[in-house]
Amino acid sequence: MVNSTVEQLSPTRVKLRITVTPDELKPSITHAYEHIGKDVQVPGFRKGKVPAPIIDQRVGRGAVIEHAVNEGLDGFFREAVTEHNIRMVGRPAADIVEWPNEKDFTGDLLVDVEVDVRPEVTVPDLSEITLTVDAVEVDEAAVDKELDELRARFGTLATVDRPAKTGDFVELDLVATIEGNEIDRAGGVSYELGSGELLEGIDDAIESLTAGEETTFRSKLVGGEHAGEEAEVTVNVKAVKERELPEADDDFAQMASEFDTIAELRDSLRERAGEQSLFTQGSAARDKLIETLLEQIEIPVPPKVVEDEVHAHLENEGRLEDDEHRAEVTEASEKQFRTQVLLDTIAEQSDVQVSQEELSQYIIQSAAQYNMAPQEFMQALQQGNQLPALVGEVARNKALAIALGKVSVVDTAGKTVDLSAFAAVEDDEQADDEAETDDADVSEGTDETAPAADAEDAEPAEPAEKPATRKEAKKKAESAE
Repeated sequence: MVNSTVEQLSPTRVKLRITVTPDELKPSITHAYEHIGKDVQVPGFRKGKVPAPIIDQRVGRGAVIEHAVNEGLDGFFREAVTEHNIRMVGRPAADIVEWPNEKDFTGDLLVDVEVDVRPEVTVPDLSEITLTVDAVEVDEAAVDKELDELRARFGTLATVDRPAKTGDFVELDLVATIEGNEIDRAGGVSYELGSGELLEGIDDAIESLTAGEETTFRSKLVGGEHAGEEAEVTVNVKAVKERELPEADDDFAQMASEFDTIAELRDSLRERAGEQSLFTQGSAARDKLIETLLEQIEIPVPPKVVEDEVHAHLENEGRLEDDEHRAEVTEASEKQFRTQVLLDTIAEQSDVQVSQEELSQYIIQSAAQYNMAPQEFMQALQQGNQLPALVGEVARNKALAIALGKVSVVDTAGKTVDLSAFAAVEDDEQADDEAETDDADVSEGTDETAPAADAEDAEPAEPAEKPATRKEAKKKAESAE
């Protein structure tokens, strides 16, 4: 293993000094000759069989050393990262301080590599934190609401001869025109008035209309080649129907559930409403816990990591010149980084482990979010070396559940809230929130925070990019220009 030392430049940046002896560099030198020899054609020698002295004459030993260093630097850097347990969150940049002697390859190779790292933070005693969430009462009104929703699923539609009102179902013919030219038409569209699921402004336009009446309004189109454009929409009401609900009696209970009586069904709905209330309180407590800890803990953010992430996001959206949006994305990106560092720290302190079964379940749920087959999603992850990142996401979710179990939670009425059931549900559905986060504004940038724990058989986290020498960096900059 190469000799290396680490210097802390800031809470989020370190410098590794790596010393490579001639013996340690020798395999890279040998490989450099082999690689260069494949491209050198010398009369009398087969391709790839050109002796080293001939290569020295043709390309020079300086080129051989440079090739060897560029080839071996990645491996030397990874050894140093492992030795010092460096948790990288950014791209490394290398500077060759001393080169070996070109004449005989003697002398050490001395390299400085700077890289952004995850800052060290101290999490306060979670048992001393009390969170307050809104009180939720499961009263008869809540049970009635659950029962009405169930009755609606078994309801029937009956045509009525009166003006349409919110909750009615209307049958519509629609024609959209732009500057007098018809660009779209749809007939026999069934729409629930008040749902807001068709076109903006349509609810106001057709409310109070009866069958056979027609009106026109302006709205932005939401699909097709003219999506986003404002059009004049003519809508004709063909029919108005109201939903008739079945009576809430024992017969309905037997038809719609496994219960024999409406009383038993209401008890079951009351229990379900309580579970939904608990989930609402648990979600609120989870969000408040993160906000509370972020307020209490100073977590420095590496500027370059955030800058690269924001730039990549804005470039992808084509909004590099939108300073207002840049500020919003920067703020969100910084918060996301701090949240990840916080949860990674809790995961490490709690010795969180991610099993293969948990990772597989996460992949299945995430694949569904993207409408992909699990195997297809898995292949995409492997190609992008994203499995370690997924392990980190699962570990953070588990860490958050552990933290939530250590704090005290009360509602606004002063009643203690038991979130043990909520934590169990969260553990079963741990992919949902993280998959949504992947779709959020700041998710497309650099996310190289090392996962807190590796899944069984999962690949270990690796640096996102090998360190670049100044010469390579200069070439990249010139090509970018």
